[in-house]
Amino acid sequence: MNWANRMTVLRIILVPVFILTILYFRLDLALVVFIIAAITDGLDGYIARTRKMKTQLGAILDPIADKMLIGSAFISFSLVSGLPMYLKMPVYVPIVVISRDVIIMIGVGLIYLLNDGKLDVKPTIISKITTFLQMITIIALLLKFYYSNWLWNITTVFTIISGLDYLRIGSGKINGKF
Repeated sequence: MNWANRMTVLRIILVPVFILTILYFRLDLALVVFIIAAITDGLDGYIARTRKMKTQLGAILDPIADKMLIGSAFISFSLVSGLPMYLKMPVYVPIVVISRDVIIMIGVGLIYLLNDGKLDVKPTIISKITTFLQMITIIALLLKFYYSNWLWNITTVFTIISGLDYLRIGSGKINGKF
């Protein structure tokens, strides 16, 4: 368990804390918790790359931590009753975000099984932009950004494009173009 993996585990631990801050309408604390989690997302990758601390555990846990944090935020902003209207996100946004993540996880599982347990999955540029936009959308909501609806719609479009890109890449791998 190196430092990069510890930061990823911290991000996972922060997910229920973040959800609780939303449920108790402590949006100021939710913002702090989310920013800490977002910083650990960048730091764990940086540390793993620059200090040669990449591990199989980190490769598995890091995307799971991202999906947990972002997914729980989008679900919370869509389904928690009593939130201010500027925080109420239409239900299609978390459906798109979570559907993309589920499709990616199923694809990764299939590739793993069909490739005799070998897996070389790397995030694409569009997926990195998508994750960045998803995090910025959450921060913008918590900061009461007036045009959040525009931002979550742009994020939804990028999420769809990213999902289609992963489907293209995954189908090529499944069809034997490893």
